Amino acid sequence: MEDGKTKTEEERIQEIEEVEANVKCMKDFTSPEQLYEELIRSIRKYHPSTDISMIEKAYRIAAKAHEGQKRKSGEPYIIHPLCVAIILADLELDKETIVAGLLHDVVEDTVMTTEDLTREFGSEVALLVDGVTKLGQLNYSADKVEVQAENLRKMFLAMAKDIRVILVKLADRLHNMRTAQYWSEPKQKEKARETMDIYAPIAQRLGISKIKIELDDLSLKYLKPEVYYDLVEKINLRKGEREAFVQGIVDEVKEHMEEADIQAEVNGRVKHFFSIYKKMVNQDKTLDQIYDLFAVRIIVDTVKDCYAALGVIHEMYTPIPGRFKDYIAMPKPNMYQSLHTTLIGPKGRPFEIQIRTFEMHRTAEYGIAAHWKYKEASDGKKPVAQQEEEKLSWLRQILEWQRDMSDNKEFLSLLKSDLDLFNENVYCFSPAGDVKTLPRGSSTVDFAYSVHSAVGNKMVGARVNGKLVPIEYEIKNGDRVEIITSQNSKGPSRDWLKIVKSTQAKNKINQWFKQERKEDNILKGKEMLASYAKLKGRTLGELTKPKYMEAVMRKYGFRDWESVLAALGHGGLKEGQILNKLIEAYEKEHKKEITDEKVLEAAAEAKEKLPIVKKEKGGIVVKGIDDVAVRFAKCCSPIPGDEIVGFVTRGRGVTIHRTDCVNVMNLSEAERVRLIDAEWQGSNLTSGLYTAEINVYANNRTGLLVDISRIFTERKIDLTTINSRTSKQGRATISMTFDVHSTEELNSIVEKIRQVESVLDIERTTG
Repeated sequence: MEDGKTKTEEERIQEIEEVEANVKCMKDFTSPEQLYEELIRSIRKYHPSTDISMIEKAYRIAAKAHEGQKRKSGEPYIIHPLCVAIILADLELDKETIVAGLLHDVVEDTVMTTEDLTREFGSEVALLVDGVTKLGQLNYSADKVEVQAENLRKMFLAMAKDIRVILVKLADRLHNMRTAQYWSEPKQKEKARETMDIYAPIAQRLGISKIKIELDDLSLKYLKPEVYYDLVEKINLRKGEREAFVQGIVDEVKEHMEEADIQAEVNGRVKHFFSIYKKMVNQDKTLDQIYDLFAVRIIVDTVKDCYAALGVIHEMYTPIPGRFKDYIAMPKPNMYQSLHTTLIGPKGRPFEIQIRTFEMHRTAEYGIAAHWKYKEASDGKKPVAQQEEEKLSWLRQILEWQRDMSDNKEFLSLLKSDLDLFNENVYCFSPAGDVKTLPRGSSTVDFAYSVHSAVGNKMVGARVNGKLVPIEYEIKNGDRVEIITSQNSKGPSRDWLKIVKSTQAKNKINQWFKQERKEDNILKGKEMLASYAKLKGRTLGELTKPKYMEAVMRKYGFRDWESVLAALGHGGLKEGQILNKLIEAYEKEHKKEITDEKVLEAAAEAKEKLPIVKKEKGGIVVKGIDDVAVRFAKCCSPIPGDEIVGFVTRGRGVTIHRTDCVNVMNLSEAERVRLIDAEWQGSNLTSGLYTAEINVYANNRTGLLVDISRIFTERKIDLTTINSRTSKQGRATISMTFDVHSTEELNSIVEKIRQVESVLDIERTTG
């Protein structure tokens, strides 16, 4: 016994090691050959063919390539790729993935090249190994944890052209964490933090609980060893009693399942450490207060049996209110399906039961890997894993859509990205290892301005992955970009505005021209405005009065007229924008004054005389009124095809309402004299856009907003606003505002929405 170590501590450590002893590849093996035999045994359990020549060849080549290399533990390096391959075989993956697992380090750590792999094993294996190698070059820093981690997770997914690349990388990280006891303490903590922030969340998004659970527990072990060992000790403290408790429930459940004639596999377990720790922290509870410390799992053949088993269970034990979850009817975004219910067991101890089918259990354990189970074509030779590719088409969308939509702006922003994050953004590195997110198609100039405006303004060149590239080079996912600057630089070129994609870069380039050449821009702007006014037949002198210029400055946010001219000179504003605003301010002042009395008088006379027809905004004809402003009421948003009526608004001309508008229908007798006839006129009405607002009433469900919004995306209609609220009874009310050309288009959209599942009713707002 070592000095200072009590017998109790020794026993404690021994108990912990017993818990970990069932983890593969943590026990000592006499030789890599034994591990290889274990790999083949794992493959034989599910592999339909006796042909393992490719795997045999990969093992021999990997062993030779890594010959003489040692791990930190002192064991031969080939042990690591073998253990990675065993993890992949436990997920029942195809031969190509297992071969990639055996060879995943040969390009990075040995003399072998990607070309060698292509020649020996084909392009598919070479692509997988190359993808794993590139992912291994990503740097992670614990600074700016949330942003950095989320960007890296996105980059992982964007860079992996084949999802199996990520599966190999997860297996690689899992084995490294299993043998982390040989690292220094700082490295243990660094890798544990990286695992918890990057790898475990990716495993969860892919639904691979088998790997996710172990990564979480191993990360906790090295990040918070005192918490981990304390949990292990407390859970093991009454291990025998707890096992007896769970076994008693398992035996009872089995007996009742047999009596109900339900074929079921029943087993029990204690939940994994990280899950328990997270609940203790989030819910501020002690270990004894965690409801689902114990879980009993019932696996049956059919969905019908799942609900039948649930009925039996609820007869046997008292369910805890509010602790039932039906993930079969409403699966999690990562495909997980199961029934969860928490019950009061013998002696008042709570426990959880999960009920699922065998297929659901496989998906829960393997997640996306379940779609890569090895299959063969009828000839017994050709793998048809490619056929499973179609099942993965949803993956890239679902990875980001599972996040909670905290507000409408975020939701609309995601809609406008056309549901495909990876078509919109590119992820790259600065020389310091920081992740930069840029619009797809961005150049090195975009990157320079994303670092700092001073870097962009002094930029004279760029290196990507260590090589000089032209400044218009299009950045790819995973590129490491370095900007070359010079104090002798004359600043950005106007041509840069044609190659940059990011708004940030465009704004900063425009800002430079605005500041650096203000005097020149003022003169240029003055000339441009004068020429444009002359072209439009307007006299600039009568338009450039202080009060008219003030209107322009107020609209565009400038403090003085010279800044407006400078903005025009460097391209920040267009001549038409300035001149039109000046004309608008001028005509507003010189507009013919029309009093309410005159409008009402003319309206009354119109009933006795032949109507004077006045065409105004949006093809509206107002009968009996000449030279009057017409505007649309926001309360009912009339559009072409609606029955309409005019209302003489005090001091503001005529407002057009729908005849079924609540505000019109509730007018008093005194106000009704202000109503005048109006109608749509003109064949080109549908060339304009009119605002419509509808309310959709539905039974709330996952994916309801997505299904409704897809209708607008398909028709290329922008949603101006969207607001959703749900009652306690689960009734959702979704208010949407958007622009259409006519009632025909609106009716078509409404009819399409009515066909969406769980939609109950739709109505237009009427005030």
